[in-house]
Order: sequence, then structure tokens, then C-alpha cells
Amino acid sequence: MGGSFWEHAAEAPDRLALVAPDGQEWSAGALRAASARLAAGLRSIGCQPGDVVAFAMHNVAEILALSLATGEAGVYLVPINWHLTAEEIGYILADSDAKAVFCSEQTADCVRQAADQAGLNQRYCATPAAGFALLSEFGAQRPAITDRTAGGVMSYTSGTTGKPKGVRRPLLPYPPEPVAAGHAGFLAGFGLLPDGVHLVVSPLYHTAVLYYATNTLHLGQTVVLMDKWTPAGTLERIETYGVTNSHMVPTQFVRLLKERPSLREYDVGSLKRVIHGAAPCPVEVKHQMLAWWGPVIFEYYAATEGGGTIVSPQEWLQRPGTVGKPWEGAEIRIYDDDGNRLAPDAIGTVFIKMAQGFAYHKDPSKTDRAWNPDGFFTVGDAGYLDADGYLYLCDRKADMIISGGVNIYPAEIEGVLITHPAVMDVAVFGIPDADWGEQVKAVIELRSAVTPEALLDFAREKLAKYKCPRSIDFIDEMPRDPNGKLAKRKLRDPYWEGMGRSI
Repeated sequence: MGGSFWEHAAEAPDRLALVAPDGQEWSAGALRAASARLAAGLRSIGCQPGDVVAFAMHNVAEILALSLATGEAGVYLVPINWHLTAEEIGYILADSDAKAVFCSEQTADCVRQAADQAGLNQRYCATPAAGFALLSEFGAQRPAITDRTAGGVMSYTSGTTGKPKGVRRPLLPYPPEPVAAGHAGFLAGFGLLPDGVHLVVSPLYHTAVLYYATNTLHLGQTVVLMDKWTPAGTLERIETYGVTNSHMVPTQFVRLLKERPSLREYDVGSLKRVIHGAAPCPVEVKHQMLAWWGPVIFEYYAATEGGGTIVSPQEWLQRPGTVGKPWEGAEIRIYDDDGNRLAPDAIGTVFIKMAQGFAYHKDPSKTDRAWNPDGFFTVGDAGYLDADGYLYLCDRKADMIISGGVNIYPAEIEGVLITHPAVMDVAVFGIPDADWGEQVKAVIELRSAVTPEALLDFAREKLAKYKCPRSIDFIDEMPRDPNGKLAKRKLRDPYWEGMGRSI
């Protein structure tokens, strides 16, 4: 096989490349033809290397065709969270200077309003929708482009302290094949092999999800898409398609573990690599998943801006809680608030150095704040390195609770409470306290009935007294997006209104 999807498709056009959420199967040849057509469409509307297009779509096959097309037309692709409001999407369209936007049936109304706000007229939908051209006709009857060059993705950060910003890396001035082969080789370094089957269980607007989906295609694998994630749907597809690898988040592990026991009857023996990240995974949850699925669960640490570290299940079992050592080309350091590099086991801010830099689009001041004089950047996580160079995360610095001058890390408390059999989901954060500055609050989504007192007793058995919540509230449903990311500020900010803190 060659080193990129386009080469694989030329060698074996009838090979199954993609399974859509509705079960529709795409051959490698059909997906390659769609990529070429969309690349021609991009040129037809004036997109040149370095230009930008965006999508706000549910998980449909056309996203991967578009990712391949921008990857061979030298264009930046901006994935947009379709949970955002029309105003928020309109801001990203305008800020990114997008020349076109692509949507699916479910997002058409919102994207129409957003495109109106941004003054963007090039609009395409995967299904017929008023005000949109049909995506299947985009680039039809156009000659294939001859100036093929590598493109890239410009993802927007979540904007927890202001407007989101695009993370923009320089495009490499090479044909798309060797660049794609480099990404595929990076995944191969994680142990992913050609001829596997990659299951997409989260929205493709997430940086890592789109990266793994696109680059497992370049590796030579078949990609199986889910739209709405469910534990049963995940296990059914693993068994049906012989899934070998997937990218997941700890919240999905928790939901899988707390589902009905009959789901354990699905055959998951095909799994070779399940890679997870995005949030700390409670140690007990990881132990339970390894006991169920075997030594196939790998963890990494990275951000939209880059990364990072990786740890095998064997290493993790020797050092429970670590997120691993730096992968090839990366370096990790810990600094204090004064910019001093810290010794092993000292908690500080995690900084990362990569082979390739980045800048925040149209925000040089934010770019400058992210990088230190040593050429390392941070996204604000707190953690420490042990004597052997393994990284342990404590929490986001913005989420850290300071009570009576003592640092308390919510992730540690959440990792304990989530193991209670009555708890489905949990969020811990600091709220105002006149004497101590902050006190620990827990908000819990229940799986079955339990009293706050019983949960507090459970916590006291496993945590120091000062870490235990002072109070517990119950909530019907935690504000998480489909990829498991918790909007903690929605829970925390009401307590701080008028107090001068909103993080």
C-alpha cells in the first residue's frame, strides 16, 4: 500500500473505506472521487492555497470527503460545533474569513442565520435546504485540480475566557501525499496498523476526532461513523464491523460501565487500540475498563494547540494516573507562576514544546501569552512530572479551588464520587466562602436514589476532610456536549455573579 488515502484508493478502489451512520457504505474509489470533486468545487469558487472554508454538520460521510478535499487543495478546514448559536457560528465564519460554509439537514436553519450575519453567500448543504446549494453538486462537471498541495485544519478553541480563536499552523509546501503519510505514520507510532477498522463515536467537529478519522483513512483503515453516541450502539458496531480502534473520552467509559450487564455479552475481542484523552480519567474507571476490554486502552495528553504525551496500558498499570511520557518530537516541562522550571514531583503549570508551532488567528497577544521564552506553550493545565519523566495532571488551573490558601483539585474529588454506584455524572467546583475564600461544591447527576449524606460519607472514606464537598446538589442532566466535554461554568458562574469572578 501507499502512504496516503489517495494512493490506497488508486490501488484498491473497491475496498470498503467508510460506513455512514445510516449504514451506507462508501468504497475507497467513491470517496476518492468525492474528494476530487469537492477540491474542484473549492477552486471553482476561488479558493486558493491558504484560504479557509468551514463546516457545521452532524456526523455525515461528506465531512470526511471535505476533509480530504481541503487536504489536497491547500485549504484550511474550520470545524464548527453545531451546538453553538447562530451568532456564535457567525462570529467564527467572519473571524476565520471563511469563503464557504457546509452544513447538514439538522444545522441548516442555524447556519443560514450565521451566514447571513457573516455576509457569506457560498453555502452548501448535504441535503436539499432553502438558501443552500446541494453539496453533491458542488464541483460537478469541473476538471480535477492540477495544483494539488497539502491543506490543514484550523480548529477554534472553546473560548472559556472570551471569544474563541482559531489555532493556525503554517501549511507545509508539499504535495498532499507525503504530508498525509506523515500523519499516518504518527498514528502507526501509536500502534495503529493498516487494514484496521476505526470507529468514530464522537462529533467530527472535535479536533482529535476529525484528526483520527481522516488519518486512519490515510493509514489504510475503514472508518465507521456514529452520529448519536450510545453504549449499545458502540458495542454493536464493534462486534459487527470487527472494530480494531477508536478514540473515546472518559465520560463514555463511565456510561459504558454503568449500563445494563447484558451489554457485556457483545464481542469486543477485535479491539487493539482504544485511545482516550480530552479529560482526566478516574483511576478506578480505567481499571474497570482494562478488566473488561483488556490491555488495549491507551491514553494521551494534548490540546487543540498540540501535544503531548501517551501511555500504554502496561505503563499505566505500573503508574496509575499518569498520562504518559512525551511522544516523539514533543517535550514537557513544569513551570511555576514566576516562570521558573520546577523539579520532579512539584506541581505547576504544564508547558509543551512541539516540532511545529502555531498562532492564534488574528490574536497575536494571546499567542504571545501562550508561549514562554523557552519556546514552550501552555493551555493552563496543572500537573507534575515524576522522576522518570511521566506526566500527571491535577486539573485545569482555572478549575482549581483555593480554600484557606490550600490548592484543591476538583478532578481528584470527581474521580472518587463517580465510582459510587448511584452516581451517573459529577462536577466539582469552588463557590464563595466568607471565611475560607472558596468552599467545595459538588453537583451530581444520579443513576439511582441516594442521599447527600451517604455520598459525603463515601467521599470522607477516600479523601482528606478539606477536599470533601461542603454541600451536594442534584441535577437532572449534566451540561455536557456529545464528546463528553463539561460546560462547568454553566454550573459555577451563577454562584460568582457580582463577585468579580467568571472563568
